[in-house]
Amino acid sequence: MWLFFVAAMVFIMVVIGGLTRLTESGLSIVEWRPFTGIIPPMNEADWMALYQQYSQYPEFQKINAWMSVEDFKSIFWLEFIHRLWGRLIGVVFFVPFVWFLAKKSIDGATKWKLWGLFILGGLQGAMGWYMVMSGLVDRPDVSQYRLTAHFGLALVIFIALMWVGLNQYAPRGISTHASKRGWQLLALIVFTALSGGFVAGINAGHTYNTFPLMDGQLIPDGLFVYSPAWLAPFEDHMTVQWDHRWLAKLTFVMVILFWWRAGKWNLTPQQRLATHLVLAAVCLQVTLGISTLLSVVWLPLGVAHQAGAVVLVGAATYAVYRLSGDRGA
Repeated sequence: MWLFFVAAMVFIMVVIGGLTRLTESGLSIVEWRPFTGIIPPMNEADWMALYQQYSQYPEFQKINAWMSVEDFKSIFWLEFIHRLWGRLIGVVFFVPFVWFLAKKSIDGATKWKLWGLFILGGLQGAMGWYMVMSGLVDRPDVSQYRLTAHFGLALVIFIALMWVGLNQYAPRGISTHASKRGWQLLALIVFTALSGGFVAGINAGHTYNTFPLMDGQLIPDGLFVYSPAWLAPFEDHMTVQWDHRWLAKLTFVMVILFWWRAGKWNLTPQQRLATHLVLAAVCLQVTLGISTLLSVVWLPLGVAHQAGAVVLVGAATYAVYRLSGDRGA
């Protein structure tokens, strides 16, 4: 259950990350101190030093110059907790891993997978700082490319933790022809989630807040007008949101088709339950997505929508595992 606990911590980390992003707290800590950064400010002198550091960067100078030290504390704590939680995940993963290695209770293949997960965790910490660095320059906002990479790597780690954990504790079903379709569906779900990263990265969810029409049209005027056009899916507000809407619709339809077809397959009860979970998760996520859009990204809904993406990815991962035969992990 250790790996599932770590996966749950990663899920919470994504939620904290979403809250940090939506409250624009992510640039409040302008240094990366992997070890000494666990110590919070202890007195007013510490707070003033951190405030003075923050005041030297564009976000303060261009947006938050009105902030007092007390105002600064409110955005500092969210980013501090986000970073501290990441370090805690590393400890909770690594200490039991070393213990199991010492007891020689991990087989060779699993050992290398766990080392790979540990390396991915370290890369994720570095990616997080690389993302923050992009907002400490002239433009006081993190790069949507780096934000999406940071989110995508979190999903990869979450999937890997679930897969390795399931392989230790949950028997896989009889191999079915649904396995390939399951992998394709998981890839589509992740791709759609990544498109949501670009929506978040440029705040595209704060515009065109109607559904199902967008600016009164299914295909709005101005789509792909951005120059150069090949950057429109990543940088143009209209195109980025339109892409995410239609990818979400495609994902919803494909999950329903997958679930409907699965009803005709000779599945075990565990496999059938797994397909039901994916259907339930996608219905929840679509509801959250539409609600978030119509509310102009109300904070609780925005955070819930990001959490829902991880829930859907987790449900799809579980389904793929159950539908894959015991051919080794």
